[in-house]
Amino acid sequence: MRPTVIFDFDGTVALGNGPLTAYAAAVARLAEDSEFATVATDALHAVERGDSEFRDGYHAVAAAAGQRGIDAHLLDRAYLASRDDLATPAAPVEAPAGLPEFLASLAAHADIALVTNAPDIRIREALEALGVAQHFVRVITSARKPLGIEAQVTDALERGPVLSIGDIYDFDLAPAARLGAATALVGPAAANPPADVTMSALHLPELYPAIQTWAAEAARLG
Repeated sequence: MRPTVIFDFDGTVALGNGPLTAYAAAVARLAEDSEFATVATDALHAVERGDSEFRDGYHAVAAAAGQRGIDAHLLDRAYLASRDDLATPAAPVEAPAGLPEFLASLAAHADIALVTNAPDIRIREALEALGVAQHFVRVITSARKPLGIEAQVTDALERGPVLSIGDIYDFDLAPAARLGAATALVGPAAANPPADVTMSALHLPELYPAIQTWAAEAARLG
C-alpha cells in the first residue's frame, strides 16, 4: 500500500495572477470592451482580500463579465485563448516557495498526482517552468471537478490513504472528504476553513511539515 497526495493546479501549484490577467485581457479583446480589464482587476483584488463570494479568480472574472452582458460562449473562447499563453511572459506563473524540493522529499513516501479542471493546454510546459514536472506520477486535465475528483480519489484509495490539496473546498476537498480522504485547504478560503478540513493554511509552504508527516505516517501504517 502506498499513499497518494493529489494537488490542484491553479491557485495551489501554480500561483500568481498572470493567467487570470491573460484571461481578462482575452475577454476584453473578444468583447471589444476596453473597460473590462479594470473591472476584472477590481474583482480579482476582492478575491485576494478574501472578502468576496467568488470561489476563485476565474469565477470572479466570469461574474464580472456576466454583469456586463458578456455571454458564456465568448468566455469559453477567451479562456481557451488565454491558456495558449500559460507560463509565458503573457501569463506567468510561479510555484509556492520551495515546492520542487518539497515534492522531491514527499515522493519518498507517496505518489504525487495533479488533478485539474484546466484543459491539456501547456500544463506540461507550466509544470516544467515551475520545476515540478518530474515529481507527478499522474497528471489529469479536464477533470470536471467536483464530480471528477471522485473517480481519482476512489482509484487512489485502492492503493492506500489519500490526501487531496486545493484552494476550492467544494471542488477539491469536499468530494474527497466524503470518500474518506484527508484534505488540505490553501489560499484565501483557508482563513475560515470548514470543520471537516484536515489541515489548512493561507500559503502552501506553511503545510509542508504537516503534509510530510501525514505521508510518512500513512506509508508506515500501510
